[in-house]
Amino acid sequence: MLPLRDNIPTRRLPIVTIALIVANVAMYFLFQRAGLLAGPDPENAFVYGAIPYELSNFGEQCEQVSPDEARCGTGGGSQPGVLTTVLTSMFMHGGLLHLGGNMLFLWIFGNNVEDSMGRIRFLLFYLLGGAVAFLAQTLAAPDAVVPTVGASGAVAAILGGYALLYPRARVVTLVIIIFFITLIELPAVLVLGFWFLLQLLNGTAEQVGQGGVAYFAHIGGFVFGLVLIKIFANRFNPDYDEPSRLPVY
Repeated sequence: MLPLRDNIPTRRLPIVTIALIVANVAMYFLFQRAGLLAGPDPENAFVYGAIPYELSNFGEQCEQVSPDEARCGTGGGSQPGVLTTVLTSMFMHGGLLHLGGNMLFLWIFGNNVEDSMGRIRFLLFYLLGGAVAFLAQTLAAPDAVVPTVGASGAVAAILGGYALLYPRARVVTLVIIIFFITLIELPAVLVLGFWFLLQLLNGTAEQVGQGGVAYFAHIGGFVFGLVLIKIFANRFNPDYDEPSRLPVY
């Protein structure tokens, strides 16, 4: 299932959401030196990506000695400090599809979450969600030296917040089953619940810390959004009130 848009109008221009999308795209093409056909520079991703080992062994750094090997210790590596890379990694991506998928979800669900709390609160919510997501990935694989990159954890926090704020919002979703393709309007709680279930299933099935998708970062970000959204959200959206009275089905 691929969500395309929701049915909740925003009350004002989602400036922070747009700025985050622009920042992620700029980082991918300019900072990571990626192209439309060529992927990002892997050395750049290692230097500025967030490495779980460096957080669980605070004070140590890792450096890449070959494409398949990294060396970690207190002697100093090629990376900036782990607190810096937690921030930079949130704006880096492993490929164009990775970037495009995250930005699509950020646009569809981020504008309404931003609307619910104001711009400064939303930016703080986004960054904290990304940091908690990396912490969750580190707890799942504390010795992993594979860099974690992507806005997925921060976006997952937005999805968790949206699911609690607007569970009955309708989301136009592209559904592909083998050769069958159609558009269906589904409740947000079903779309986002299905997405979260996939993260749980894939996270428990995959060998943690061996590369690929950081499923536990997604899980941690989503739970952060669920738990803390009511603390951050302080602006009721009257446009959601009437549709929310409809049953979820």
